[in-house]
Amino acid sequence: MDVILELTDTFVADYVYAWALPARQAPPQYTNMTTTDQTFSSWQYKPTSAYIQVEPSQYAYMSAWNRDNIVRQTITLFSITWIFGFLLYFVFASLSYAFIFDKNTKTHPKYLKNQISMEIRQANAAFPGIAALTTPFWLLEIHGYTKLYDTPAQGPGMWYEFFQFPLFLVFTDALIYLIHRGLHHPKIYKHLHKPHHKWIMPTPFASHAFHPVDGFAQSIPYHMFPLIFPLNKYTSVGLFIFVNFWTIMIHDGEYVANSPVINGAACHTMHHLYFNYNYGQYTTLWDRLGNSYRKPDDDLFEKEKKMSEAQWKHQVEEAEEMVKLVEGEDERSYDPVDAKKND
Repeated sequence: MDVILELTDTFVADYVYAWALPARQAPPQYTNMTTTDQTFSSWQYKPTSAYIQVEPSQYAYMSAWNRDNIVRQTITLFSITWIFGFLLYFVFASLSYAFIFDKNTKTHPKYLKNQISMEIRQANAAFPGIAALTTPFWLLEIHGYTKLYDTPAQGPGMWYEFFQFPLFLVFTDALIYLIHRGLHHPKIYKHLHKPHHKWIMPTPFASHAFHPVDGFAQSIPYHMFPLIFPLNKYTSVGLFIFVNFWTIMIHDGEYVANSPVINGAACHTMHHLYFNYNYGQYTTLWDRLGNSYRKPDDDLFEKEKKMSEAQWKHQVEEAEEMVKLVEGEDERSYDPVDAKKND
């Protein structure tokens, strides 16, 4: 995140802070310490990466809050997380909806009235809260409290440049399973996780439609990993993008991963339909060990059968039983079946 912060400062934030909080005039005896003879700043540029070095403009020295100011860092990191998170969500979810999502899902009896607009509104409402809760972890990163490193020479060795990927996936998959299953505890579910289960037949836009504390809680393992294990900082950014992309993929309703190992969209659809199964993120390993794995119906992998009346009838009957068991009264508002057929 330090590289992202430096690039944001260079191309955006330096100009904003110089305008909003201009530095005081430089005393004559200190004019040689600055890049301009008009303002006073003792801050000096130190690249955060051996690979990416962008010499700052004069505006980097023209704010009362220089780049090392922790309040400025907090505001900038919060803004990056909010804006970048929204862009990742909206762009990838829109592409998934346009090119992958099966639009016939919208005629399912458990598809809600105005569902996509509600999913987007809920996600947008959650992003600021998630960003605020995430920002302290970014501050730990940029102040050197994690094991992130810049070049392979600073890490454990070239072998680790490959090993960090499976290690990250296994570690985060295990902890997300535990956190996700914990969010289904009756005393927690109704306060935090219930908003995400409003979508019994989700679309890609449901991927980030969480309560903000719920969304943050399931991201904690990603932030814990570099506190415990070494991680290349560029790999960290790539994995952040991958995690968001994967979250959208398992909500896209396209059941292609008929695998006993991969927790794909079919497995996660079982979770949204039947609640108490398939808590895992990437694999089915921890669900199998925790006796919470439910194999997706074979019909889901056959185009003609997955949208059949018999399959939907079975899904509706069991989903309604699970809603009564987990939530009691069903407060959702569904589109009339006839209206869906005419869409």
